[in-house]
Amino acid sequence: MNSTRPSGKANIITTRNKNMERSDYNGNLRLKDAGRKVTLVGWVSNRRRLGAIEFIDLRDTSGIVQLYVGNPDAIPDVRNEYVVQVKGEVRAKEVPNPNLPTGEIEVVVEELILVNKAENPPFIIADKTDALEETRLAYRYLDLRRPIMQKRLRLRAQTVKIFHDFLDENGFTEVETPILNLATPEGARDYIVPSRLHHGRFYALPQSPQLFKQLLMIGGMERYYQVARCFRDEDLRADRQPEFTQVDIECSFLDQDQILTLMEQALAKLFKETINYDVPLPLRRMKYWDAMDKYGSDKPDTRFDLFLIDLKQLFANCSFPGFQGNGYLKGLVIPGKGKETSRKKLDELSMEAKKFGIKTLYSLKFNEGALNGSFTKFLDEESQKGIISSLGLKEDDLLLFAYSEDRRQIDFGLGALRSLFAKEMGLIEPGTYDLLWVVDFPMFDPVEGQPGLYSAEHHPFTRPRDEDLPLLDSDPGEVLAYAYDIIINGYECGGGTLRIYDRDIQWKIFNLLGLSDEDVARKFGWFIDAFKYGAPPHGGIAFGLDRLCMILSGTDNIRDVEAFPKNLQAVDPMSKAPGEVSEDALEEVGISITDHE
Repeated sequence: MNSTRPSGKANIITTRNKNMERSDYNGNLRLKDAGRKVTLVGWVSNRRRLGAIEFIDLRDTSGIVQLYVGNPDAIPDVRNEYVVQVKGEVRAKEVPNPNLPTGEIEVVVEELILVNKAENPPFIIADKTDALEETRLAYRYLDLRRPIMQKRLRLRAQTVKIFHDFLDENGFTEVETPILNLATPEGARDYIVPSRLHHGRFYALPQSPQLFKQLLMIGGMERYYQVARCFRDEDLRADRQPEFTQVDIECSFLDQDQILTLMEQALAKLFKETINYDVPLPLRRMKYWDAMDKYGSDKPDTRFDLFLIDLKQLFANCSFPGFQGNGYLKGLVIPGKGKETSRKKLDELSMEAKKFGIKTLYSLKFNEGALNGSFTKFLDEESQKGIISSLGLKEDDLLLFAYSEDRRQIDFGLGALRSLFAKEMGLIEPGTYDLLWVVDFPMFDPVEGQPGLYSAEHHPFTRPRDEDLPLLDSDPGEVLAYAYDIIINGYECGGGTLRIYDRDIQWKIFNLLGLSDEDVARKFGWFIDAFKYGAPPHGGIAFGLDRLCMILSGTDNIRDVEAFPKNLQAVDPMSKAPGEVSEDALEEVGISITDHE
C-alpha cells in the first residue's frame, strides 16, 4: 500500500454549508416520514442508471437509504464511496424492498452536493465482501465502513455499558491500575518496556491487573472493576490477540457460590439486552475432571452428543501388548462415519491426535453386525460382542480409541477429534447458546520430567480448597482449587479464582512452584508484604470482552470485533507495526540489537 501525493489539480468540491447540515440519519427513515423534507449525508454505496433516471444508495453509520434522481445530468457525477450531502423529500416506494429497513421509502433528490471524491476502493464495501482478511486489515478504515463491522463495534460498546451499569448497581467501583509495572510470572511471556531513566531496567505491560486488584481488596475497596487492556506475548489464533480487553472484577467477603451467582446474573442481563436471548439461571456447574472425562476439554461444547468413553474394562482381555500398563484407554464413537472414513482420513486424524501427544490412534468399524479392522486380531469373540453391546454400536459406526499414561493427554486429544467431527457433521445448531461453569480445577500441573515440581494451573495466587490443604504437604498433585471458568459454546469466556489471603499459605505455594525465598522476595516481596496487614478473604473473575462480543456477534474470529487488530503473525498490516526503531532511540534507552536465530 503506497501513499501518493495529491495532484495539483483540485479534487474536492466543498459544500456550501460549512456546518454539514443534516436533518436525519439515513437508516432511521420510515414510511411515517413520507412527505417530509430531509437533508442527508453519507457515502455513495451503489448507483444504478435506468434510462432517464438514476438510483443511488446512500450509506451512513445508521444504514442505507435509496435516493431517486429524476434528472441525473443536473447533479455532479458521483461514484462509489464519494461523500455527498443530499436534500430532498421522502416518499413511499411503488415496489418496497423487504430486505432493507428503509425499503418502503426513497428520497427524491432536489439537491446533491459533492463533499469529497474517493478512489476506487480495493474491495467491495458491503456485508458480503470479496476481500481476503489480510486486505481488509491493510485497509481497515474501509473495512469499518461495512455495516456488519459497525454493528459489531456498536454491540461491543453496548456490552461494555451493560457491564458498567450492572456492576455500578451492585456496588462496584471502577478503578484504573498501572500499565507500566514489574514483570511477574502469570503464564505467558511479558511485553517488556525499557526505562530511559534507569538503563538496564524494564517495565512489563500487564498480562492482567491481578496483583493490583488484590491490593485494592487489601486496601479496603471491597468491590472493584475495570475494563482493562491486557498484553500477552503468545502465539495467536482465531480467538486470541496479543492485546485484549478484560472486564476485570474483584470483591471481598464473598464465597465462590456468591461470586458465581452474581456474575451469571450479569451474563443473563448481557444476553437479554444485546441479542434478546433468555439465559436460564442458575447455570449448571461441571467439575473439571467430569468435563475432561466426558468431553475431553476443560471448556466443553455441550451442544452436541458425542462423548468420550472409558474402554478399560471392555478391553480388559485385549491381547495387544501396548494396552497392558496402568494408563488410560478411552474412545469416541462417531455414528455413520465408518465407510466414508478412508485410510487417508484416519491418517489425518492420527496427525491431529499427535498434536496432543497421543502416539497412535486406533480404529474399528461396525459393519454387517461385526467389528472390522486390523485391531480385531487382538480381541476375542466375547470381547468384540461386549464392545458392540456396551457401546450400542449401529451399522457403519466408527470407533476411535487411544491409550496413554497421561490422563489429560488422552482427554485433550480425543476431545479435539470430537470437536472436529461435530463441525464436519453439522451437529451444532446455529444460533444456539450453552453456558456453564467449570469448577474444581486442579491446583497444579506436574512439570514433565521433574518429579515433585509443579506449575500453577491458573496462577500462583489461587486459593486451594479448604479440605485439600493437608494435601499440600502429602500429595500436591491431588489438590483442587477454588477456581472457575465460564464456558460459552466451547469457548472460555472468563475465569477466576478465590485468592490466597494467608501469607504462610501463599509462601508455601510459591515454594511448591519452585520459587526460592530469594525469588519470592525479588519478584513478589512488595506484594506479599501487604498480607501482613489484615488481608480479607477475596476473589474475582475476568471476562474476555473480545470473546464475549465474538460469540454475541455470531462470528468465530475475534478480529471481527476489534477495531484495529493484529493478524496471526502479530503484525498490523495497515501501520506495519511492529516496526524498526532508530539507533539513536535505542541508544537512549541502553539497548543494542544483535542477530538472533
